[in-house]
Amino acid sequence: MPPRTGLFPGGPVTEKNSTVDLGKLSVMDCSHAARLLQGVRTATLSGQRPRMLPRPVIGESWGRMLRSGVDPDRDVRSGLLNIEEIEERRQASPLLEILPVLREALVGVADAAHHIMVVSDADGRILWREGNAAVLRKADRLGFELGADWAEETVGTNGVGTPLVARRPVQVFSAEHFVASQHTWTCTGAPITDPRDGRLLGVVDVSGPLETMHPATLALVGAVAQLAEARLRERHVSALERLRAVAAPVLARIGGRAIAVDVRGWTAAVTGMPPVDRIALPRSLAEQPEPAEGRAWLPTLGMCAVTPLPGGWLLRPDGPDGEAGPAGGTRVVLDVSRPRRWSVTVTDGARSWSHELSPRHAELLYLLALHRGGRSASALAQDMFGDPTRTVTVRAEMSRVRRYLGCLLGHRPYRFREDAEVEVVLPQSPSDLLPHSVAPGVLGARSASP
Repeated sequence: MPPRTGLFPGGPVTEKNSTVDLGKLSVMDCSHAARLLQGVRTATLSGQRPRMLPRPVIGESWGRMLRSGVDPDRDVRSGLLNIEEIEERRQASPLLEILPVLREALVGVADAAHHIMVVSDADGRILWREGNAAVLRKADRLGFELGADWAEETVGTNGVGTPLVARRPVQVFSAEHFVASQHTWTCTGAPITDPRDGRLLGVVDVSGPLETMHPATLALVGAVAQLAEARLRERHVSALERLRAVAAPVLARIGGRAIAVDVRGWTAAVTGMPPVDRIALPRSLAEQPEPAEGRAWLPTLGMCAVTPLPGGWLLRPDGPDGEAGPAGGTRVVLDVSRPRRWSVTVTDGARSWSHELSPRHAELLYLLALHRGGRSASALAQDMFGDPTRTVTVRAEMSRVRRYLGCLLGHRPYRFREDAEVEVVLPQSPSDLLPHSVAPGVLGARSASP
């Protein structure tokens, strides 16, 4: 008999002739569900065929933990950050701006439901914790405390680390946690990304003892994460308007081409050249702590004079037309080896430039690197969505990618330029390739692994 599926928070438990709705569980039902999940976990970890399968998001996480060597029966924790390190990360995190939104939406609900709200950074380090005092004390005993590392590769499947990898809201109930010491706990986390560039900022999580589990928490936490991203988007628009007010008189005095962008490359004002939404900046500009005048090479603009502005940069390309892109012999390194962060690095002679990729762009560039002969828009749509008719979406995304890779990408078909040397840095196990992705082309590459 094939294993049955469905024993999960957020959905029913389906057996041969019965369905258990976890949204209506009593304390005794929660205990029963926890015991059933314990059996699924025990069978899976011992290599046996379980009576029921874990949810795909949980099963995939367990597979990553087994491959990385996380001990399911031993609680291993990394060192806590000290108070100074926590405060430094807080002040550097864009999540600090939206903490009031998270508090207003979740802390009161979490406290009343015997939960706590936890906010981590993109490394899985817990930066803020609030909620029910008794539950906070229980969390301390689990090591779920300020400064703790709750990345998946450190403490196994959990509501902070797993959403960071899966890039979507995840609820983890009792024995769905990979490490046994966490089986008395239930947690629901959703990733928060920067709407300016898709960069992962961290996770907001609501957690508590297993008997307090409610599947509606998944929808609530996911909605609050989206609300937080919307607030960040509003702040971004306001910041661009302020930069535009500063840049407009400067651009009015400049002859030739110039563009004012914020620290993430979003355009505030432009003169002498067609407007674009965004110019992808090298890390040397996007992460420079003390802006100073200088020069930088961008694949889409060539060499540029760079002048700091309040909240951004003034870029002035050399020459009347700038450089359309790098010369022959360019090397492109696509790094998809890590579970949460991906990048592309372009090297042209002595010049080098790196850009952090969004999940969608990491998928697209991996597929183009996999098919050096090129892919039509319909073929890429099939690779990405399993639907060859979604060509409009593919063309829009490829247009965004070309904004920072310039003429390194051709079209009709879409491809890397033939004279470009393309290297892909893969994870140790092909099964860990872009773990967030459900693109058929990526899933096919994963399943082809031995």
